[in-house]
This record gives sequence, structure tokens and C-alpha cells, in this order.
Amino acid sequence: MKAVVFEAYKQKPVLKDVEKPVAGPGEVVLKVAGSGACHSDVAVYDEYDLDVTFGHMTPPFILGHEVSGWIDSVGEGVTGFKEGDAYLVYGPIACGHCRYCSRGQDTYCLNFAETDCMAVGLGRDGGMAEYVAVPARNLVALGDADPIDAAPLADAGLTPYHAIKKSLPELVGGGRTALVIGLGGLGMLGVQIIQALSSATVLVADTKPEAVAAAEALGAVAVQGSTTEEQLAFINEYTGGVGVDAAFDFVGVAPAVALAAQSVRYDGAATIVGIAGGAYEWNFYKQRYGATLGSTYWGTIEDLHDVVGLYREGKITTNIERYPLSKAEEAYRALREGTLSARAVIVPTLDE
Repeated sequence: MKAVVFEAYKQKPVLKDVEKPVAGPGEVVLKVAGSGACHSDVAVYDEYDLDVTFGHMTPPFILGHEVSGWIDSVGEGVTGFKEGDAYLVYGPIACGHCRYCSRGQDTYCLNFAETDCMAVGLGRDGGMAEYVAVPARNLVALGDADPIDAAPLADAGLTPYHAIKKSLPELVGGGRTALVIGLGGLGMLGVQIIQALSSATVLVADTKPEAVAAAEALGAVAVQGSTTEEQLAFINEYTGGVGVDAAFDFVGVAPAVALAAQSVRYDGAATIVGIAGGAYEWNFYKQRYGATLGSTYWGTIEDLHDVVGLYREGKITTNIERYPLSKAEEAYRALREGTLSARAVIVPTLDE
């Protein structure tokens, strides 16, 4: 079968022929419907090395951690799956038995040092291929929902959902406001998730006018200003000097972190989701008293069931651009250059 293989750090992945996977005990092989191209993939092959990834992503392996597909075959001990049914893959893979894994929060595994990968497509063969083998436990049923459109939900939907759910108590009630910084794949779904889970007014900030316009079309309010100071002034005026109840930074560069931290009210919550690694110097007087500044990473498998539920109910939608497997490099190039206006999803069946 054809697959996009990450062979070495600081090198672009290559499309090549590899063996079709066989389902091992407790596993299922999916015929891949869609696999989202994520900035994390670009970071893996452009920026990272084994030290950064703690030795958990030793090449070669197939990329792709936002994966959906149809049941092709099942391994020993697997029951309850019917060939042709559509599923979304929960990407993280960990020990499976620590206190965090036992509640489906594999990303916070206490035995992380003992595992040999981080996730499907991150250390273990992923979904940028015609077929992929995954643990049966990591499958979330899609029913009659289009699995190609649903593929980005595995990360671009799950990651903001987990962050928003954690801060949801701040957003429940009348007159609440939320700030979303960065309107890429995660941020646009974040806007929709806040609107689906609360009645909070969503303020948005992004450097791309077209992204802001798309969020405004969903009912969001655009933050005005080109500097952090100007944006903070707008937010303070809009909220009557109170600040937003919760802020979510889906970028992670220094100015975005500062905007999130300093925009929230007393006892509000700022959550950094983007992994750009921007530094922020905390100062007692820079943010309102009692406001928290924290981070989240990906989400739980239970969260993914919730995300799929919202998607199937039509409360959130994805905006994707489909690429055949043979043009995966074009998708990654557009991602690196910032020319995408939607989430790139690799669709192997487009080559058939």
C-alpha cells in the first residue's frame, strides 16, 4: 500500500510503498477515509529531534494522527465491529493502566517514560496511508456521519473541547464572555464548541482578516487592534473593565500568551493550548487577582465521544480541503506556508 513515511528528522516525509498492516491481538485495521494534516506533523519532521520527543518518536513511521476510516479486519479477541462501519480514532497511546489512563486521559500517562510511542502517527504508524492498524479500544463510532469530514475532530476538535470543558464553569451563566486567540483548525472549532456548550459571547483575535470574518459569520465578535495593548484596551472596554471570563490561546507565541493571561477577569481562567512555545514573564500586577494561567494537551477518549456527539447533532462542523494521498506533500507545503483556508485532509480513496 502507499503511505507517507517520516524517515528522519530534519527531512521531509516521503510517499512510498509499504506492507499493509495486519491486526494484532486487540487491534483493528481500518481502510483510511481521511487523515488530517496537522502543524504537529510539520514540527516533528522540520523542528524536532529524539531529545525533544523523549525518544518516543523513532523513525521510520507513517504520519497521521487525525484519522478516520472503515473497518477492514479485526485481530484476536476483538468483537463487536462490523466490516465497513465508520470510526474515528483516538490517537494517544499510553500504558493503559495508570490512574490517568484508567479514565481515558492517556496524554497524562504516569508511565509515559516506559511507552514506545506517543500516539497513532506520532511514533507508531498512523493514518497517512491506505490502511492503519489501531487498538480497538481507541475507536469512536461515527454512525452515518461522513468520516472524511470528521477526521480533524480527532485533534482539532478534541483538543479545544478538552480545554473548554475544563474552563466551562467560568462560562456558564448570563453575560459571560470568552476569548479565542488563533482561528486555525482548532480555534474555529473552539468558537463553535463554546457556542454549543454555553451562552457566552465569543471574542476572537487573529492576524488573518479572512479567518476573523469567518468567525464573525458564526456570531463571534472581532477584537480590534494590532498590538497586545490595543487588543487589551478593546477587551476591557467591551467587558466594561471586567475582562473575559475565560481565554483560550490556540497559538502559543509570546504575544498571544500575554493577551490570554492579561485579558481574563478576577478569578478567570486563561488556557494555553497552542504549542509554539512562546515565553511569558509572570508578574503579580500583570493580571487580575485570582486569575489562573494553565495549559492542556489533547484530551480524553470520553471527550472524543462528546465531540462526535456534537458533530452528529450538527452543533459543530469542520471546514476541510481534500487532498489525495499522492499529493500529501502539497498539503504539508501549504500548511507550512500558511496558505490553507481550511484543514487539509488526506483522502487515499481519491487516488483510486
